[in-house]
Amino acid sequence: MEGLRHQVRGSGSSRIWQCLLLLLVLQNCSRVLSDSPYLVGMGSYDITGPAADVNMMGYANTEQIASGIHFRLKSRAFIVAEPDGKRVVFVNLDACMASQLVNIKVLERLKARYGDLYNENNVAISGIHTHAGPGGYLQYVVYIVTSLGFVRQSFDVIVDGIEQSIVEAHNNLRSGKIYVNNGDLLDAGVNRSPSAYLNNPAEERSKYQYNVDKQMTLVKFVDDEMGPVGSFNWFATHGTSMSRTNSLISGDNKGAAARFMEDWAEQNGVSKQTGHANSVDFGSLHMSSVLPRRVSTIIPEPNEITDDLMQLASSYGASGGRRLAASNITRRIRSTQENTAKFVSAFCQSNCGDVSPNVLGTFCIDTHLPCDFNHSTCNGKNELCYGRGPGYPDEFESTRIIASRQFLKAADLFNSASEEIQGKIDYRHTYLDFSQLEVSVSTSTGDQQVVKTCPAAMGFAFAAGTTDGPGAFDFEQGDDKGNPFWRLVRNLLKTPGKEQVECHAPKPILLDTGEMKEPYDWAPSILPIQIIRIGQLVILCVPGEFTTMAGRRLRDAVKNVLISGSNGEFNSNIHVVLAGLTNTYSQYVTTFEEYQIQRYEGASTLYGPHTLSAYIQEFQKLATAMVANQQVPTNIQPPDMLHKQIGLLPGVMFDTTPIGTNFGDVSSDVPANSNFRKGSTVNATFYSACPRNDLLTDGTFALVEKLNGKDWIPVYDDDDWSLQFKWSRPSKLSSKSFATLEWTIPEDAASGVYRLRHFGASKPIIGSVKHFTGASSAFAVR
Repeated sequence: MEGLRHQVRGSGSSRIWQCLLLLLVLQNCSRVLSDSPYLVGMGSYDITGPAADVNMMGYANTEQIASGIHFRLKSRAFIVAEPDGKRVVFVNLDACMASQLVNIKVLERLKARYGDLYNENNVAISGIHTHAGPGGYLQYVVYIVTSLGFVRQSFDVIVDGIEQSIVEAHNNLRSGKIYVNNGDLLDAGVNRSPSAYLNNPAEERSKYQYNVDKQMTLVKFVDDEMGPVGSFNWFATHGTSMSRTNSLISGDNKGAAARFMEDWAEQNGVSKQTGHANSVDFGSLHMSSVLPRRVSTIIPEPNEITDDLMQLASSYGASGGRRLAASNITRRIRSTQENTAKFVSAFCQSNCGDVSPNVLGTFCIDTHLPCDFNHSTCNGKNELCYGRGPGYPDEFESTRIIASRQFLKAADLFNSASEEIQGKIDYRHTYLDFSQLEVSVSTSTGDQQVVKTCPAAMGFAFAAGTTDGPGAFDFEQGDDKGNPFWRLVRNLLKTPGKEQVECHAPKPILLDTGEMKEPYDWAPSILPIQIIRIGQLVILCVPGEFTTMAGRRLRDAVKNVLISGSNGEFNSNIHVVLAGLTNTYSQYVTTFEEYQIQRYEGASTLYGPHTLSAYIQEFQKLATAMVANQQVPTNIQPPDMLHKQIGLLPGVMFDTTPIGTNFGDVSSDVPANSNFRKGSTVNATFYSACPRNDLLTDGTFALVEKLNGKDWIPVYDDDDWSLQFKWSRPSKLSSKSFATLEWTIPEDAASGVYRLRHFGASKPIIGSVKHFTGASSAFAVR
């Protein structure tokens, strides 16, 4: 018995030691597993919005009305968190700019979901500045005039999409590492206001090789278990490769670059071990204009097109339209590929105020001669002067080229990124009243003088537009005098007072927006500024479009504060990026010297000649508070004017088709017994209904299907570069409408039998919206 007790006691002791050893091993393993300093999460969601009837935001051209989709728009988000500490959220929108009202409502939803975890201090929402997205989602009058006021559908889809992308990123939070890299991209932007840039001091200009910023800064996110899961980069060039006459919803060059990057990463596979995508495929992209394919080849390719295959294609006629349950609407092809983690890549905007993607220069459309240097006019007319993109005269090709150049540089930086981001997460945020901010500036004698910013106002040159999208009438850039006739017109709206005129000088005021309050505020006065820190990466979130030199001055000022005041926490390898059009929108910010020239950017600098000085002063305060570990109090809040919004865009009354036809029937079919070579274009037109009836968010209006045995497999949708969805009415008030699907067959498309399919939703005179679909006749691709 005693021996047995001893044996049991020994056995128990042994087990205790085994348990302790196991706990020690597990603890060491956990240290290895949690060796990464951050939690990283990525997310994205569709924010495409109404593809019909809504004015596009950016060019302020009343005739630029959405009528289809080039490719879909997205909200992309990353969250970086310390395991037991602070966290930050950065959202990049395929939209013209951020909206104060959108931010307010997104933050309300996040608070309802997560309490105080995400708030105005640690959430930043930025726009890429595409000029080809639906407008009507901002709250100030001047930004929604051309969209006939507030468009609830545009607003809701953006708020929903931002929330969903953040939720997805939150749910994806896992241990990971972050790397940063930067490099120059020389051929994706030129200065569109060089005469204003030249007014900056020669000594300052001599510090820089170029009159626009050429550097791209990229951060790469690597999940400890799954490997690379995304990248965000910042580079300055306008989203104006697509022109002021384009009517297809498009993310322009930055939205396209993001898609190319995501497709490249997913299709070539990003190695968990190396963090690199296939270098062979990457190298070949440098040698080819072929874009990365949106959808992987999921169907085997026949060796050749045979007569049997042609005969097979001819046996499939148009399907005819039929009703669908809403739940049966096809979702986007990419959203069904859930066998691997989603790779999220965002191409964010920076100090793009004077940077154009139309890199061939500016020319007169009547004479084809260069435009006037100082005023960007042609025989005194600004509306004849246009910038030319690298694919001129094809704006889609220009968009593709500028997008590809950004994508290739980003892929290169992604593959070679080796500098790991390390250090704490921090942030500072405050609201400021820019209509009356006191600013201390240096005088010509070196003394300090206190000046003020002004209530918002826009100058005459604002109406001249830019070489990316000229204005109308007899306005011109560089106008510091104004015009008696337009002063008279201005005075019918609001005559600026003497103090306002003097405050904005030398800007001649065309619209005194900061003092126009009917039916509600025309322009913002309370603006957010924000600094986000992730280790040695510092993001300056600004609510406007800074010019090249304005952005340089702000970055340098903040960098100097951080390095000099941090007791060695920051050093020369700090990466300071400027995120433009973030959290709200307040137009342009030029240097004091550029402001004197009164080109478009100076005329659109809302708060007067000292606007940049005000930003620098207040960002220095935020940076000082950050290094001193002090909080920044906010005593004011921007207004929530959702209840005041007025929308004059009429709703959809009802949809009809000609007698004897159904929604989804083919109106103009693919030619019978046809076959097409890769690179050629196929199209079919369907009897359709207004796309505003159902945005088909995360779905598709257009589909290319490929025959696989007896099944039709979806292979391209309306988020593909190659497939365009074009919608039209025979007349403005007609209840009839048509959808044309136009597919330019990619060079890497598999040979075989295909057809085009359309999805939509119709609104009857009485009753609820009904969904439908229809397919074209089949055709062969070889």
